[in-house]
Amino acid sequence: QLVESGGGLVPPGGSLRLSCATSALILNNYAIGWFRQAPGKEREELSCIRPNGISTNYADSVKGRFTISRDNAKNTVYLQMNSLKPEDTAVYSCVARYRYCSTSPTDVDYWGQGTQVTVSS
Repeated sequence: QLVESGGGLVPPGGSLRLSCATSALILNNYAIGWFRQAPGKEREELSCIRPNGISTNYADSVKGRFTISRDNAKNTVYLQMNSLKPEDTAVYSCVARYRYCSTSPTDVDYWGQGTQVTVSS
């Protein structure tokens, strides 16, 4: 139901755009969020966008650098990541929760498989 793409290896200071492709049914009824998890670290919720297009940002660590957006014509939610740092290295995943954004993993209805982002020179 959710398919991420766009991860890869990027040097510090670089940019990547992650995509979370889904269906119109999900996009119009579920809030889509992005989170990341690095080895040995806690899961970190980054950002979320509701069916009405209103977005919420959770992580101070990415404020001003990461932006969530959606393209209704392509049924896709994006995470634009700029000024990447080595500490941004993690597996990034998108999730869908019915109607509203949340940071609780128990509220998740659909999970993506994740895409690896590695920031290194």
